[in-house]
Formats: sequence, C-alpha cells, structure tokens
Amino acid sequence: MSHGQLPMGKREFIALAAFLMAINSLAIDIMLPALQQIGSSLGVMNENHRQYVVTAYLIGFGSAQLIYGPLSDRFGRRKPLLVGIIIYVISAFGIALIPSFAGLLALRFIQGLGSAATRVITVSIVRDVFGGRLMAEVMSLIMMVFMIVPVIAPGSGQIIMLVSTWHMIFVFIGTMATLVGAWMYFRLPETLKPENIRPLTVRSVASGFKIVLTDRVALCYTLASTFLFGALFGFINSAQQIYNNIYGLGVYTPLAFGGVAAFMALSSFVNSQFVGRFGMRRLSHTALLGFVAITFCWLLVQLYGPAPMPFPLFMVFFALAMFQFGWIGSNFNSLAMEPLGHVAGTASSVLGFMSTVGGASIGACIGQFYNGTATPMVIGYFTVSLIGVVFVLIAEKGRLFRPHNAPPPADQSLALH
Repeated sequence: MSHGQLPMGKREFIALAAFLMAINSLAIDIMLPALQQIGSSLGVMNENHRQYVVTAYLIGFGSAQLIYGPLSDRFGRRKPLLVGIIIYVISAFGIALIPSFAGLLALRFIQGLGSAATRVITVSIVRDVFGGRLMAEVMSLIMMVFMIVPVIAPGSGQIIMLVSTWHMIFVFIGTMATLVGAWMYFRLPETLKPENIRPLTVRSVASGFKIVLTDRVALCYTLASTFLFGALFGFINSAQQIYNNIYGLGVYTPLAFGGVAAFMALSSFVNSQFVGRFGMRRLSHTALLGFVAITFCWLLVQLYGPAPMPFPLFMVFFALAMFQFGWIGSNFNSLAMEPLGHVAGTASSVLGFMSTVGGASIGACIGQFYNGTATPMVIGYFTVSLIGVVFVLIAEKGRLFRPHNAPPPADQSLALH
C-alpha cells in the first residue's frame, strides 16, 4: 500500500471519521436530559450553574486543540489520536464514580482535553486525503453521519435514566469511545506525508501558528464560525430549560432536540450534493444571509408576538435557522483549511481552539442570560449572525458569492479504493 492510500472504501472512511468526531458530540448531547438530575444528585441548586457540566467540557475540548495539532504534525495522526481517546475513556468512567460537583467538573474538563484530539486530528486526516470542493463534500457527508448523534443521543440518555441513574450515561459514553478507538486502531493507517512532518520546536510551532493567524481567509472564516458556534452552544446550554421550563416537554425533550438535529443532517446531505456544482462560497454565503434573515424574523416575533411563542412556531424558526447552519459549518471549515494543507495539523489545532473556546465562551454568556424566556437566546442568534457577515466580508474583501474555488484536479485527493 503506497503512502496515503487507505485500506478501506470511501464510505467506511467517512463513517469512521464521523464517529471519531461524534464521540465529542455524544459527550454533550446524551446528558442534556440528565442535567437536572445531576444537579439534584450533587446539590447544585442554581439551575444556570448546571450548565457548567457542558461548559467545563467545552473549555477543555477547546484548550487542548492547541496541543494536538503540532503533536500530530510531528508524530503523525495515529498516536496522538489514540492518546486522546484513552484520556476521554478514563475520564468518562471516572465521572461515573465521582461524588462531588466540583470533581465532576474537573473530570469533564479532562474529558474535553482528550476529546480535542478527535476533532483536530480527524479534520487533519480528512485534509491529508482530500482537498478543495472534494474536501467540502466529504466533510458534509461526515457531518451528516455526525448529526445522527444529536438525533439519538438525548433519547438514549433518557432511556438510560429510566432504567438506571445518570452515572450509567458516562459508562455508556466510555464504552462507545472504546469501540470507536478500536475501530480506528485496526483500520486507519498513518495519513501524514513524510514531507509534511514538522519538527516539534518552539520556533517551528510558532512559525506554524504565524502561518495560520496571518492568512486572512483562514482567520476570518474561523472567527465567523466562532460566533455562529457560540449561538449553537448557547442553545445547548439552555436547551433543557427552554424545552422543560417554558414548553413543559419533559420526557419528550429528546424528540424536539432530535428533530432539529435531523434537519441539520438533511442540510449537510444536501450540501454534499450541491457543493461540487456551486462551490463552497456560493452555498455558505447564501446560507449565512438566510441565517440573518430567519433570526431577524424570529427575534421580531419573539419580542412582539405572544409570550411564550407557540411551540410549533418556535420549532419552525429554530429548524430553519439550523438548516442554514448545516450549510455554513462544513463549508466555512473547509474554506479556512483550504490554503493551509502543508500545516494541516497546526492549522486544525489553532482554528479549532479559536472556534471552540470562543464559541463556548459566547455560548456560556448567552446561556447565563437565560431569564425564563427564549429571548436571550434569539437575541444571541441574530447578533452573532451579523458579526459572522462582517468577518466573511473581510475575508472576501467585500465581495460575496465569488466562485473562485474550482474543482480540484484528479490527483488532489489520495486514493481510496
């Protein structure tokens, strides 16, 4: 097998990459129905403080991404990825035994440190194998599979709590990560080309960071993604409160959560079918402007319509906004990574750190403004959409929809057979 060729078909590669990224999503989504029980069990009386279970994980997840990129550019993709998965698994099983909320938050932070490898290195692997619009198409298919997790995870968490306690949710998480890690160990070879190996020195790492941070397109698309992910994290933080406290869904909360996630999965699939024809910029810019328009209408109804907004109308606005998000996420990520293939690990690391830590911080602020209504969340959505437009305009020098990312030549992707 020549370097870069994979002993698997394209479908298995996409499925494996999706599941590697999905164990990160699993660590968040499956426990959303359990936040109230976790807080009650560990003596957390302030409902907004229960959101820290999500925030602690996201801060760890974002922070460690700065480390895994340079490591994977020096030692290859496999070893750092395996180390990250092991940290994730040990932390998950440890949380199931922890007796205090402070200890749980500490282990959640450590779990995030491990999970960061699955985000940074998986994106680097995809960039090793694919480029251009083909990368955007593959990332869209990965996101489609990835979005299955938010569809089924909250319901799975609810089922686990019906037969056991919230502790078993973390046992389940650890078991699933173990299985995905074994799949990766036995089926995924090294994808980093020898000529792209970078020395692990302060000078080399600083040089890689400089390359990433001084690229206008990569930086601005990452900042746009950061603010848009902040809106998503803001909803995740307060989803249980909105669905239960405002709309009284109770055990039906996972259905509402999964319905929107299914809409995002559909969006990712549609994007994968269209991106090769229309290009990343045309699709993502259209979706971004659509996101602005939808969230503006949503905010007007939220402020001046009936209180609370009828649940079916709330879900229509939310689903339409998230459909646009499905077109934005994978395309913005591909546009940011496209000019940085020669430093893919470091690039994925820096860009992932910025979008995750920044997005988590913005999301935490939005979540902490929860006041018994969905108004803070909707204001947050509209505000970050406007900021996203500003950064995209800077990236594109004031011109949207430019179709200058032509399809890659035949040899731009490595062989998958």
